[in-house]
Amino acid sequence: MIMSFLELLLIGVGLSMDAFAVAICQGLCMPKLNWRYTTEIAIFFGGFQALMPFLGWALGSQFAGYIQNIDHWVAFALLGIIGGHMIRDALAPEEEEVACAVAQRLDHKRLFLMAIATSIDALAIGVTFAFLDVNIVPAISVIGCTTFCLSFVGVIVGNFFGARYKRRAELSGGAILILLGIKILMEHLGIIG
Repeated sequence: MIMSFLELLLIGVGLSMDAFAVAICQGLCMPKLNWRYTTEIAIFFGGFQALMPFLGWALGSQFAGYIQNIDHWVAFALLGIIGGHMIRDALAPEEEEVACAVAQRLDHKRLFLMAIATSIDALAIGVTFAFLDVNIVPAISVIGCTTFCLSFVGVIVGNFFGARYKRRAELSGGAILILLGIKILMEHLGIIG
């Protein structure tokens, strides 16, 4: 099946909203905007947002039921743990180390977990692409590039607002991650549409 560029772009924007929100949180955590870190964050999020649909497409329909049944729980757990750490560190007295993927240095392990958590839904989209026999290269290219761009902008936006209110920014970032995890869980459980 050939999907139009507009259809792929809309899918890319939809999938990248979680990554955009988390990128804003990472910008909130930066004391000063670091272009190299901003680019690396965008590459992680864009790369995983492209990789996961490819993996879903490659796995195909045999694992579709399994993936769709647990993706929301994995995303909920990862975002809840990361958000909880951010809130705990924000409330700790004069703690220098922030529970963000980026503060004084980039924490690739934490960034890796965030990239996975925000791209799990894309795995199911990849399985759908396999069902529809979508040409995967253009699909993952558009999704990855869209997420890269929105994540890059998200870090900048977050940094602009976060530099003035560091502690509040950390609390807000942690709360956003936890709420994002709850939203994903509630959507998949059918509580909200």
